[in-house]
Amino acid sequence: MSADDLANALVSGSATWMVLSLAAVLPILWAFTLILHFARPYVVRFLQGLTLRFGGDVWWLSYVLIRDGLMIVTLALSMIFLMPNLYIGLGLPITAPLATVILFWALVIKLTRDADDDPIAFRWVSILLVIASVFYIVPQIYGVEAGDQVDIWNSFGGLGWIPGALTAQNSSANWLNPLAWPILELSVALFGLTGAYLFVRFLSRLGRDEASGDEAEAPRTASGELTSAHPGTAS
Repeated sequence: MSADDLANALVSGSATWMVLSLAAVLPILWAFTLILHFARPYVVRFLQGLTLRFGGDVWWLSYVLIRDGLMIVTLALSMIFLMPNLYIGLGLPITAPLATVILFWALVIKLTRDADDDPIAFRWVSILLVIASVFYIVPQIYGVEAGDQVDIWNSFGGLGWIPGALTAQNSSANWLNPLAWPILELSVALFGLTGAYLFVRFLSRLGRDEASGDEAEAPRTASGELTSAHPGTAS
């Protein structure tokens, strides 16, 4: 083996290891994303018991920053599932691209509506997050991670086909899931259409938002101070 062949093997092996490591870590990020999102009622109740407004503002802003930042990080890492050479070539979870698109939709709702004050928007974000997490965590655990447990699956009534059905490709058997390419193409198309919608919406509202922002006055309390930045905190 020449030096070039060895270098290519090391680079290819390192890239594969990094992608599979990210895929294995993402269920943890999904779990934390769900925990922080559904922890909002607890955080609001905690803030209602605070008497110091500055402390309440710090707690609320920290919670929102960590919660939404974790969602953005999860989306950024999930973008690897929209790349055919990784999604198909490495046999990643079959519905991982759909999970990426649905997470993107949840963030779009957060961008276009106030999910913290609008119960309907919060409900839609919650539903989308649950669906997206199921679309990723289930095939990752019972497909990719259980790929070498076919014999054990067969002992439970011949369920050895489940790991192969939940992955995009079985490299050892040289078998491509027939749903892999349709799911990937549909996900890429939906992701592109969603991004185009955000771009058009931004351009159409750019001048109007600036004009309305100059005319609108910030809501103030009787003492002339700005109202609280989070719900339910005593001033």
